[in-house]
Amino acid sequence: MKTTSIIAAASALLISSMGNAAEIKALSIQAPQEAYLELVAQFEKTSGHKVTTAFTGTVNVQKRLADGESYDLIIMAGPAIDNQIKLGKAVAGSRVDFAKSGIGVAVRKGAAKPDISSADALKKTLLAAKSIGYTTGPSGIHMLSVFEKLGIAGQIKGTLKQTPSGVFVGTLIASGDAEVGFQQISELVHFAGIDYVGPLPGDLQRITVFSAAIHTGAKQGDAAKALVQFISAPAAASVIRKHGLDPA
Repeated sequence: MKTTSIIAAASALLISSMGNAAEIKALSIQAPQEAYLELVAQFEKTSGHKVTTAFTGTVNVQKRLADGESYDLIIMAGPAIDNQIKLGKAVAGSRVDFAKSGIGVAVRKGAAKPDISSADALKKTLLAAKSIGYTTGPSGIHMLSVFEKLGIAGQIKGTLKQTPSGVFVGTLIASGDAEVGFQQISELVHFAGIDYVGPLPGDLQRITVFSAAIHTGAKQGDAAKALVQFISAPAAASVIRKHGLDPA
C-alpha cells in the first residue's frame, strides 16, 4: 500500500484529535524504531500533533520509569508493558499490540555467512565463533536459554559479549568485537556495517510482540491514544513489514 493510501486510510481515526494540536512525549525500546518513526511522520502530517520519542534499551526504559520520569506513551515488549501496568506506571487496559519480531543472526559485512539452518548447525557455528554478541533485552535473555538448550552454555561462556542497555549488537559486530551476534531481526536488517544472516531455526526461535500503552502520568492521553490507533491500524502493516517486523 502506498504512503498516501496509508495516510488516507488512517485519517478517519484522527479526526476527533485534529482540532487541538498536542505534543506527545513517548519512551520506546529500539526494536520497532524504524517502522515507528516512519509511521510517526505520517501521523504528524495527518493529525497536526508532534511526537518526541526517546529510544533506549529495555533495562533503561524500566529504570527511567522506576525513577519517576513521565511520558504520554510507553512502547515495550508486551510482557514488559503488562509488568508496568502491575507497577502502576501504565494505564490498565491501554495495552495495544502493533508489531512482532523474531530473533536474527548477523555477521560483519562481507564476512562468510555461517550455517544456521538447524539447531545442530547453529550449535557448530557457536562453538566455532571466537566471540558472540547478545543483548540485555528480551532477545538476549532468550539467547541464554538457547545456549542452555543446545548444551553449550559452559563451553561458550568465555566468548559471550553482552551489550549495555541501549547499545545495538550491530555495533559489536561492525567493529569486529563480535564475530556473530543475535538481536531482534528489525534491529539487524538496516544496521550499517553488518550482514543479516537469517532467523533462528525451528523451535529455537522466539517471537516478541511489541506493544504500546498510555503512561499513568500522561498529559496528552487522548493524542497518545490516537497515535496508538494509527500505528496499529491495518493500513500500517506495509510499513511495519518494510522494516523487518510483522503486524501483531
